[in-house]
Amino acid sequence: MKRARITGVGGCLPVQVVTNDELAVRVDTSDEWIRARTGILQRHIVSGDENAVSMATDAARKALDHAGVSPADVDAVVVATSTPDQVFPSVGARVQAGLGMTSGFGFDVSAACSGFIYALSTANALICAGQARRVLVIGVEVFSRLMDWNDRTTCVLFGDGAGAVLLEEGGSDGEGVLSTHLHSDGRLGDLLYVDGAAGCAGTTQHLKMQGREIFRHAVAKLSAAVDEALSVNGLTAEDVQWLVPHQANIRIIDGMAKKLALSSERVVVTVDRHANTSAASIPLALNEAVHDGRIQKGDLVLMEALGGGLTWGSALVRM
Repeated sequence: MKRARITGVGGCLPVQVVTNDELAVRVDTSDEWIRARTGILQRHIVSGDENAVSMATDAARKALDHAGVSPADVDAVVVATSTPDQVFPSVGARVQAGLGMTSGFGFDVSAACSGFIYALSTANALICAGQARRVLVIGVEVFSRLMDWNDRTTCVLFGDGAGAVLLEEGGSDGEGVLSTHLHSDGRLGDLLYVDGAAGCAGTTQHLKMQGREIFRHAVAKLSAAVDEALSVNGLTAEDVQWLVPHQANIRIIDGMAKKLALSSERVVVTVDRHANTSAASIPLALNEAVHDGRIQKGDLVLMEALGGGLTWGSALVRM
């Protein structure tokens, strides 16, 4: 069976950094309140000409440079996003054009904060099925577009950014994407949603969240998805070198690390500096840990995420 492996990673963050203290000027909150409940110190917010396509394209170029691969050799672009610049064309198609690709295809996947896991699973399936040999997988979000900047329960949580990986066919047994596991439960959709869509009259397109309920479901559902990934591969938590989780809340991240009995040194955390960048958070964290030398070739990496839908999932990758 064909196997997909990660050969390049890249990331892009907006230039503008907004600290907790700066947010406290415009909304009833404080640095202490935000840090204590989320672990967030700052976030990046788009400005000027920055948007989903520009960030996704920049992250993709960096992933290709890291892998030493030309855009002309890429067969597909799969983008996870809930905040595209346009209804259509897709961000994937725009990135394809921005990279100068004249063949192949690009499209978007919408699964909120679980989007990168969904996109990785989709790209892996394309390679395993023989429909592509090289696929760019990108998570990008401009969640600042969805914020009600008067709602301190949500606006302090999110940031903007993009992360990308290049998946390529090849690799030996036991290397690459070992498995992915996707789940959703639409009955829980009203726990985390955006109240409208582009072109819908009478809607504000603001993010709405029942934070306590999301936290409760996150712990249980992510634990189950992690157990599933390990069980399917005949592995245990002791085999995992790195946890690269969705960066939603430091309490959730710490809870998953405790379940796996992983020390804090084996958990990649960026929520303090990036806040929750939704579908971009896992590839951004992976990019940081690969480029600073923490994650090495051969390391077993566990990824997990939960988002609106509710959607959730996990992926186990041997780098």
